[in-house]
Amino acid sequence: MIGALAPEPTLPPAGCPTLAAPLFLRLGWVFVAAGLLTACKPVGQNYNRPGYEAPPAYKEGGASTVLVPPPSPANGGGWQPASPSDGMLRGKWWEIYQDPQLNQLEERIVPNNQSLRQALETYLAARDQVAAARSALYPRFSAGPSAAREDMSANGPSYSPGKPTTYTDLVIDGQASWEPDFWGRIRRTVEAAHASSQASAADLAGVDLSLHAEMAADYFQLRGLDSEIKLLDATVGDLERQLDLTQRRLEGGVATEVDVAQARTQLETVRAQRIDVGVARAQLEHAIGTIANLKLSEFSIPPSPLDLALPKVPLGVPSQLLERRPDIAAAERRAAVANAQIGIAVSAFYPTINLSGDGGFESLHVGTWIQGPSALWSLGAQATQLLFDAGQRHALSGEARHAYEAQAAAYRSAIFQAFNDVEDQLSGLRILERESGVEQRAVESAQHSFDLSNQRYQGGVTSYLEVLAAEAALLQNQRAAIDLQTRQFVASVGLVRALGGGWDTGQLPK
Repeated sequence: MIGALAPEPTLPPAGCPTLAAPLFLRLGWVFVAAGLLTACKPVGQNYNRPGYEAPPAYKEGGASTVLVPPPSPANGGGWQPASPSDGMLRGKWWEIYQDPQLNQLEERIVPNNQSLRQALETYLAARDQVAAARSALYPRFSAGPSAAREDMSANGPSYSPGKPTTYTDLVIDGQASWEPDFWGRIRRTVEAAHASSQASAADLAGVDLSLHAEMAADYFQLRGLDSEIKLLDATVGDLERQLDLTQRRLEGGVATEVDVAQARTQLETVRAQRIDVGVARAQLEHAIGTIANLKLSEFSIPPSPLDLALPKVPLGVPSQLLERRPDIAAAERRAAVANAQIGIAVSAFYPTINLSGDGGFESLHVGTWIQGPSALWSLGAQATQLLFDAGQRHALSGEARHAYEAQAAAYRSAIFQAFNDVEDQLSGLRILERESGVEQRAVESAQHSFDLSNQRYQGGVTSYLEVLAAEAALLQNQRAAIDLQTRQFVASVGLVRALGGGWDTGQLPK
């Protein structure tokens, strides 16, 4: 491959200098021979992905909003390529919630978010490092003319009678140098740079996924607060009517001043709760605007209670998680980087060989400058072997091996954490769904209790304190039901994020 870059010798046109062809012929054969020698296997161990056996199925997965695939024989947890027909989420995963406002906010992230831009530029820099490392595989050529007017000492060792002491030295010179990659140091460096760029690409995908998931989670929490605000506003209206009724009953001699005070206290308490919810809503609105890179002074989200249906999320099999999580892919690629560093460290035990060539024309007069007799050339080779370094190379190669083992452990740790993340989100969805059903029954019971207490109070059977207690219990359970609904949406987004959001390792640069 490298030898093919050497120019083929050709006959020069008539009237041109005849030195170039022999010189480039010699250089070409030298580079071809060295190129053949550099085709041998590089030193150091070839990379094999650290082993991990994925479980055949997830432990949690009983929520109705999770699509669990049918059981299949375990495949040993190998790194299998993603299938387009595997039923997993792909592309713009947030569209499964069917919320146009969320879609618009999510679409702003890629072109506007600065954290994502930072990760993109980091990846592009890593990609350029691959090209920079690969350039060391090829020879380096340089050329240039020079002209000097010199006056030689008549008393110097180079002086001879009859030879002029003042002359012009005209030179056109070209140099070629190359360090053949006999032991694979450069190839391992390219391998490390390439794997590092892929790790940066996975980091970029991870930042993208986190930002989109954070946007969706904040958005659903904000809409959950809008549901609470709607409930509290309705409750304030009911309490205002109850206060008015209690005041009229007081005027009629049926109620007491205590009833009026209690009704007013309950009303102002709920009003304060309504105002307090605005603090969290404003903070979530600011967070959403910041992620979308919007001017906060001009940005606002109109009230929109959370009345969406929770979508179903396809779960996939556990072995797919290894190829769908950007953080796992980044850790695996960094293990490949660490493995390549072992080969780089081992190559230091072998000699360094450099090939060089020089050729051109030199003359004292312009008329004879570019002529055959003015030609000059040289070819050379140098080999250097380090004989004693007080154990430095052994220490560095040992350090590289330990660094690889550490990165392999980091890769497995990332897998463990990923499975923990998925199981947490699955159990959260399952438990929240069950709790939400129980809470809904509690709301219905509290509503029935409030209706009975209100009827009893209006009939003069009981005191207003019973009505207040029933209404407080109803409001507490209604707010708890809204909170559970919001948490289900957040857990659903968390599951999408834990599963990789539709990303897979096939999107890594080759």
